Order: sequence, then structure tokens, then C-alpha cells
Amino acid sequence: MEIWDIIIVGAGSAGLSAAIYAVRSGLKTLVLDEKFAGGTIADAPIIVNYPGFVSISGSELALKMAEHARALGATIHDIEAVTALDLQSEIKTVTTPTITYEAKTVIISAGSHHKEIGAKGEKEFHGRGVSYCGVCDGPFFRGKQVLVVGGGNSACITALYLSELAQQVTVIHRREMFRAEESLINDLKTKINVKILLNTELQEIKGDKQVRAVTLCNNKSRQTSELVVDAVFVQVGEVPNSKLAVTNGIKVDEHGYIKTDIRQQTNLAGVYAAGDITNHPVKQVGTAVGQGITAALEAYAYIRHPYYDR
Repeated sequence: MEIWDIIIVGAGSAGLSAAIYAVRSGLKTLVLDEKFAGGTIADAPIIVNYPGFVSISGSELALKMAEHARALGATIHDIEAVTALDLQSEIKTVTTPTITYEAKTVIISAGSHHKEIGAKGEKEFHGRGVSYCGVCDGPFFRGKQVLVVGGGNSACITALYLSELAQQVTVIHRREMFRAEESLINDLKTKINVKILLNTELQEIKGDKQVRAVTLCNNKSRQTSELVVDAVFVQVGEVPNSKLAVTNGIKVDEHGYIKTDIRQQTNLAGVYAAGDITNHPVKQVGTAVGQGITAALEAYAYIRHPYYDR
């Protein structure tokens, strides 16, 4: 059986960056993804915070990354999901529905997926006013009416960020108290353009081509109300795609994110992780790219033992 130097599980910004640096280092590189190469950035209507591009669509940036990796010689298999891993041995195996591959090293960059509320209209208006990233999409709603859903740190931080852009920010949380740090809650309460509604749930998102309004429900009184908004920012957490890693003995934190050291090494020799699947606190394209690069160069050092690897 053909043995690859490195197999990268996940073709998002972290995985594709790792592929570019792995190939340039002379490693025989295979990238596998259950969808098309590009990852979650391909879903972003526009990206304005990635260095070098004043404005670029997520799909275009994803395509450029994939083309770059392929042009250098990386083998990328789209629509080939990984169904099983065996990472304990010196030669690791990666299984898909049709074949089992072998590799000297593996980088897991399978990303994560946003938790959804399950409200009516949420899926339909994704990318048309429904967003899961305030930093990414907030600037598009400058001077508008926006809704933030959630009660943890991420919801409060997003609301604080949006309060500097939007005319009005309404924050709803289904419980009686926020779960966020007290300092964040206090900061939120000082913002005159932020309205907080506790014991409130999102029932429905309405609109035409874009979000226009939402239906809210007070879960104590059961009274419903309609609120005119231009965007809904869902901040109820993320779920890392780490189930296969966990079954292979890779250590994760209490939220399921893979633990790595500064070199992106997991607790298993020759196995690295990069991007949103890791416990790195910042989930952005730029940080994922940096982690992918680091993981690839560390995998190279693991295989080739260059003079600087001590």
C-alpha cells in the first residue's frame, strides 16, 4: 500500500495552508474532506479582515487556497469523508467509505460547526441576515437594528462589538441570568443602544430576500412579540468535529476541542491538529492559517529530523 508522508483531514483554511507548506517541504501530501475544499469560509458572503484582500468573497478565497495547494502538488480529494482513524501506531491509517490510506503523520483540521437554535427561518436566512460571526459580518449592519441570541461570553462580546456599529442591539437569553463573566455583563449594561431581554426565546425569523423581523417568546409568560431587525447573530456555541479523534485517544478539553501545544502537537506522536477544531481561543481564518503552517512544518521535522529539530 502507498504510504503518504502526511494526510490532512479537513480542507478548510487550516488544512489547505498545511498542505501548501507540506508540499513545499517535499512531503507527499493527501488532503481529505467530506465536502468541497474550502471549509466554512466558503459560506461567507464576503471577507474583509484577511490580510492582503480589502474585500473578497469566502468562496473565492477558499478557491484560491485550494488552487494554490493543488498547483504545488497536493492531492486533494473532495467529497471523501473520513469514517475511521487509527493513530496509535507509527504508521497511521485513515479510512474513507472506499479505501484505507496509510501515512507517517496526520493533521486533523476538521473544523467545527456552529450550534443552531432550530428556530423557523434560521436555515433559510443563513447568509441573508442570519450570521454566526459578529466580527465577520457585523460591519455590514452598521447603523441597523440587530439581534444577538445567547447568554455566554461569546454573546456578550459580540453584542459589545456590534454596539459600536449598529444603531440598536437587542440581546435575548432564554434563562434568567447570563452565563458570561460579570465584567462583560456590566459593560453591556452601560451601552445605551443595547437592550437586554431575559427569559426570551427566538421562535421565528421572517423576511423576504433579507431578514426583516423576528418573533420572540417570553418563556415565563408565554407572550409573543414581533421585533423589527435587519440581522440575527446566533451565539449559542460551537461543536468541534472531534468525535473520531476522541475515539482514537486524542485528548480534548471539556468542550471537545483538541488540546495542542504551541507546535500544534496532540498527545499522540506524529498527530497534529489545527484550526477551529483546536482549543485555540481565536477562531478566525488568519489564526487557522498560522496553525496549519505550524502543524505542517512540525510534521516535516517529525519525519525528516532536520538539523534544527532538537
